[in-house]
Amino acid sequence: MGFITDYIQLQKAKLAHERAFLHLLRWFSPLVWLDYLLRLIVRRFGLSYLTFIGISALRNQRRALLTIISVAVSCALLVTLLTLQRELTVPPESEAASLRIIARNKVSLAQPLPAKQLPIIEKIPGVVAVSPFTFFGGNFREETVTSFAQFAVDPVRFKDLIVEGHIAEGTYEAFIKDRTSCFVGADTMKRYGLKIGDKMRFTGTFYPVDLDLKIAAVFQGTVDDRGVFFHHKLLDELMGDPGTVGTWYLRVASAGVANDVIARVNKAFENSSAEVRAETERAFQMGFISMLGNVKLLIGSISAVVVFTLVLVTVSTMSMAIRERFRELAVLKALGFRRTELFSFILAESFGLAALGALVGIGGAWAFWTFMDLQKMTNGFLIYFEVTPRIMATGAVVAALLGIVSAIAPSLAVARTSVVEGLKTLD
Repeated sequence: MGFITDYIQLQKAKLAHERAFLHLLRWFSPLVWLDYLLRLIVRRFGLSYLTFIGISALRNQRRALLTIISVAVSCALLVTLLTLQRELTVPPESEAASLRIIARNKVSLAQPLPAKQLPIIEKIPGVVAVSPFTFFGGNFREETVTSFAQFAVDPVRFKDLIVEGHIAEGTYEAFIKDRTSCFVGADTMKRYGLKIGDKMRFTGTFYPVDLDLKIAAVFQGTVDDRGVFFHHKLLDELMGDPGTVGTWYLRVASAGVANDVIARVNKAFENSSAEVRAETERAFQMGFISMLGNVKLLIGSISAVVVFTLVLVTVSTMSMAIRERFRELAVLKALGFRRTELFSFILAESFGLAALGALVGIGGAWAFWTFMDLQKMTNGFLIYFEVTPRIMATGAVVAALLGIVSAIAPSLAVARTSVVEGLKTLD
């Protein structure tokens, strides 16, 4: 018996400590302080519609907190999905990019083009600059997958193509003079802790050769400050001078002549052994994105499921909260409050909880994706992840509609319940 008594006392002491801890932890909840503030306002200024709605919403703080958290997580997920869809389907583009055109083999991007096409392209009216642009696709150091691209270019001609960028370190002349040098983006320099004069070794994947390059200059200010550019002559020598290029990179005089230049380039090599397909830089990027499938449909479907699930959760939560207060609402109805006023109370309570959840979720998503090192987190897959005001507004509108929809079912139940039935509830 003594053992059983000691065990019971021990369990009681343990339970008392747990209750004390939970009580202490409870004071760290912002809802506790908000409820305390509302009650102070009531004591000082009396009960108003606003304070009544606030106190009613926070009556069951655990349920209110879980509702706010569910709305916040869902809004953050929705904002993230919409931002991901935007980044995948609308690649970032500078104003200068509208003047650039990429010409590739019409059969396949993997098929090279003859280098002898260069003089013909240069003579086309409207073409300001043109350079070979061959993707090397090597792996840097010991990496199995390198997130930044490497391109073989003509350094003299390439200088007039990327006009929006500027030299951050080194000199472009040093890049031109040294056949084994490379021109590197500032983001790649920062990510790997590189400096001018360092060596960069790339193991070939598409080409059966390796590259040993020395950093001569660093660029920044472009849409993607990650790329590495090196001499096309070096690649030609390593490959035994095959006389081919991957693609042609062109810059036209103005956006107005871009379509005419595209048509002329396509026609210049029509019915030849190496027909080309010229398109704007943006169209070329969108072609790669289309390989991922119907991204809009996929992300849109996931977003719809998120919103639908959130609607079910909030409607269920609000229905439970109102069902517990049927007697209170019946008393208000008996005191002369009309159905529209009761509906306003329920709507304001539902809308307030949804608004708090949306504020936490959307604000948290914006802060997370704004201050997070995205390139490091995604291993270079994503460059930007801009949560735009339009996306945040979309999330806010969804939360607002959610607050309205979740109030409809409880309001109809209250409207249909008579005073007598309401007073009998929870007897």
